[in-house]
Amino acid sequence: MQIKMRISTANLISTWGGCGYTPAAPGTVGSLAALALAWILVHYASWRPPYFVLLVLVMLGPAIWSAGTTARESNLKDPRVVVVDEVLGQWLALASARTLNVKSWLAAFLLFRLFDIWKPWPVRSLEALPGGIGIVADDLMAGIYAALVLFLAGCFNL
Repeated sequence: MQIKMRISTANLISTWGGCGYTPAAPGTVGSLAALALAWILVHYASWRPPYFVLLVLVMLGPAIWSAGTTARESNLKDPRVVVVDEVLGQWLALASARTLNVKSWLAAFLLFRLFDIWKPWPVRSLEALPGGIGIVADDLMAGIYAALVLFLAGCFNL
């Protein structure tokens, strides 16, 4: 019973409440779910962009553990159903927005998805790290790349 409960908890976190079970584009759905929660936090709890870095840090341990557990249980290195990594990467991208408006929300989403799919160096090489660390690390790096581009665009008022 204890082991089953741990697996269920890991699955709940790693699939971000089931978002990962979407038949088409589960990573994109995970990113959109991350933005939906972010929007709620911004509009109802007055969160500012840098707060999302703190949220990523709080969720990092559970994300790595749950992604690794789900991967191990499914016998896959990086199962499609694991989307908690996209959630953290998306929050990192959003964290660098100078202001939160329609353009910055859309740019954070598009930039993160671009870097997550394209996987420029060293994003792809981070996937080789073991277990949940490798599953999460590449998306964090994609989020950092997206955050840098979004931040620089904000410096030029774009």
